[in-house]
Amino acid sequence: MRINKYIASCGVASRRKAEELINSGRVLVNGKVVEELSLQIDEKNDEVQVDGKVISLSQKDVYIALYKPEGYITTVKDQFNRPSVLDLLTSIDERLYPVGRLDYETSGLLILTNDGDLTYKLTHPKHNIDKVYRAKIKGRPSEEEISRFEGGIHIEDYVTAKARLKVLKESRDKGYSVVDITIHEGRNRQVRKMCKAIGHPVLRLQRINMGKIGLKDLKPGEFRHLSEDEIKYLKDI
Repeated sequence: MRINKYIASCGVASRRKAEELINSGRVLVNGKVVEELSLQIDEKNDEVQVDGKVISLSQKDVYIALYKPEGYITTVKDQFNRPSVLDLLTSIDERLYPVGRLDYETSGLLILTNDGDLTYKLTHPKHNIDKVYRAKIKGRPSEEEISRFEGGIHIEDYVTAKARLKVLKESRDKGYSVVDITIHEGRNRQVRKMCKAIGHPVLRLQRINMGKIGLKDLKPGEFRHLSEDEIKYLKDI
């Protein structure tokens, strides 16, 4: 691609303005000042700078909702060579990154995107996006235990923020309950630690919602592209 077209495609300036930038010595390719308007750019390998700032072609922003199965990590790889959620996105060309994490044993909703600004926003504590988990826990929590859970629990070196716990059903003969838990923090294994702290350890855990974004009809291992309304909702948080 010709250098002036490349600069324009990056959204820096029009082609005519790009030629003015080049003629003024303000454009560098691989560290050298561009002197020829006819210079061709290797889009994948050349580094182009305008006024000292590296520019690149606008990426296509991709927003995915994935139903993470149990037994997958949310990092690229780990020392145990366990499968990664990225292994499930073979039909996606762009490099995506998870918004937050789900631990190895937890299934459910995971949002992935290459929009770095949105990732930062959604993982910043001040935005307080609700995360809803459906948990199978040992026993049934009492009203007192639920109140303690919801009011904030001292775990390790912090006290959890206010949360919600709703009992959906109880199986007395099998000794477990199914509950919905809503938190807006995202500390490591927090839901599991909170349940253990009130004496009802998690037997199975699934995230079903992040704010207004849900799994819909996804099955474990499947993903869908977020709708325009869902993307707008996330950006407006």
